[in-house]
Amino acid sequence: MATKKTQIKTEKIYATGKRKTAIARVWLVAGSGKLSINGVSLDTWLGGHEAIKMRVLQPLRLTKQESAVDITASAIGGGYSAQADALRHGISKALSLFEASFRPILKPRGLLTRDSRVVERKKYGKHKARRSPQFSKR
Repeated sequence: MATKKTQIKTEKIYATGKRKTAIARVWLVAGSGKLSINGVSLDTWLGGHEAIKMRVLQPLRLTKQESAVDITASAIGGGYSAQADALRHGISKALSLFEASFRPILKPRGLLTRDSRVVERKKYGKHKARRSPQFSKR
């Protein structure tokens, strides 16, 4: 009688997430649920921004992997919100590489799609990208 053994993945999976000018490099490995960003925990890294923390953890909650994988990440560029979204994108990509069955869960919610919106460049003769100087009739 053959017994089916559960296969534990031990290799590190690497993925890159991007948002605006922020880039997050994510390494994912099967573990106990540790999350380290730039050498510190998520709570220390984001402080009191609970809504942004929930956005970062969204792919882990959807795939029910909060306490099944360890994540080490480094985020550079942009602000903390853009870095958090880049981290969410990187975690989603790493999870889909970790287990192919997670892709149908993450894809319809747009977590595997890179948000390509970036700041529009400033044009000459304008105050900002589109803001014109005030018009004076007299």
